[in-house]
This record gives sequence, structure tokens and C-alpha cells, in this order.
Amino acid sequence: MLKAVWMSDPHFVNDGDVLGHDPRLRLQAAIDHINQHHSDAKFCIISGDMVNRGTRTDYDALRKILDGLVVPFLPMVGNHDDRQIFRKTLPVPEFGMADFIQYSVETPNGLILCLDTQKPGSDAGTFCSTRLTWLRSALENARDTPVYIFMHHPPMLLCLPMQDTENMENGEAFLGLLAEYDCVKHLFIGHVHRPITGTVKGIPFATMRSVLYQAPAPLPEWDWDSFAPAKEPPNLGILNIGNAFVNLQFVQFCKYEHGTNG
Repeated sequence: MLKAVWMSDPHFVNDGDVLGHDPRLRLQAAIDHINQHHSDAKFCIISGDMVNRGTRTDYDALRKILDGLVVPFLPMVGNHDDRQIFRKTLPVPEFGMADFIQYSVETPNGLILCLDTQKPGSDAGTFCSTRLTWLRSALENARDTPVYIFMHHPPMLLCLPMQDTENMENGEAFLGLLAEYDCVKHLFIGHVHRPITGTVKGIPFATMRSVLYQAPAPLPEWDWDSFAPAKEPPNLGILNIGNAFVNLQFVQFCKYEHGTNG
């Protein structure tokens, strides 16, 4: 059985807060929880938006905090990230693409694919033909090996009216490719800062709360002009995977009030 930790959207900054939340205190609380309760995990996957501003100072400070994890971490790129600085400061596995933060990790219980859905200059995502070709090759080579895919942008509608405007632009083509391969067992998605589970084209998926702040539920209605984070605590995901079995536990690691301005 593979045990892994999944966290998403730390939106780290070296100073100040982000929407009334302190990313340093929140991330440290997550790391302390992992080190105390889940040190037996194989690794911790962080599904994008590693930093909030994309600066070298923020990445350097983030790396120092993440080095406090007792388990290895697998960083992924989101719309707030800078690919060049990311690659210079964070440990990107060697079995990946040269121009994108997209890579694979082999485990005895299946193949982990960490995808790059970033579209520079946009909060929405995309998946170009170059990345799609890499993905098709990885799925072809996997054959009967179970494949678990982590990504930042959702390739499908999630019934979240505001967040659905910032999904992967060519999600239908992406999902069409996945549907060709029975080896694809589960999708794990960041970006939306809300916990949602479902299936799309017969493939189960889950999204994750941010380790920093949460987006409100779609009702009562809101828009980006009226946006304010929900007063909900952050979560980690604890994954147990084996023989195409997937168990995901959403775990609260601190109280909502920890690291907030009220």
C-alpha cells in the first residue's frame, strides 16, 4: 500500500498575509502535522500555486520551510508560479519534461503523473500539444500499471460558477485522451480551494482545499468583486493507494483561527 500526503495551494509569501491569512503559519502547521502523524508517508505532493507572487525571495523562503518535512515533497506548478524560478529553487524530479514542470514518479503501487497545466499570464489553465504528447506516451508505456494523475487546473466543470471560468481551456480534449486508457484510475486536482469528488468520463476525481484559505461555496452567490475567503479550516489529503484501490481522507490540521486576522 502506498501512503502519500496531498496538499495544495500554499500561496506562500515571505512577508505579510494573503487575504487575511498568514501562509507561513498555515504551512508550518501543515508540516508539523505531517511530521507528527504521517512520517510514514512515501512523499507529499503539493499540487500547485506554491507561491502567491512568483518572486525568488518567496521561493527561497518556501524552500527553507518545506525542507522541514521529514518526507520528500513533490512540488507542482500552478497559475501563480514562475516556472524558471520554480525549477531553480525547488526539487523537480529528473524524469520529466525540459520546458514544463511535468514529470512521473514510479511506485510499486502505480505510476504518479504530476502535470503542468499553467498558461502564463492567465489564471486559467491549458494543456498544449507538447504536453499532451508526453502524457500519451506515459499512458502508452504504463500499459496495465495503474496511473494516478495530479494537476492544478480542473479539466471539467465543477458546478462552481466563478471558479469554472478558470478551468483548463482544452479540458474536453484532455479528458478524451484519458478516456482511451483503462490504466487511468484517479485524478487529483487543486486550484479551486474547495473539496469536491465525482466522476468524469468514468474516471473518479477529487479536488482539495487550500492549506492557506478557502473559496466560499457557490451559494449564497458571489463574484470576484465581492470575494472573501470562507471561514473554513484548511485540509490535507491522506492517500492510501494499492491495487487500484484509492482511499482519500480530508484531514484538518489546524483551527480556522490559526494564522488569520479574525
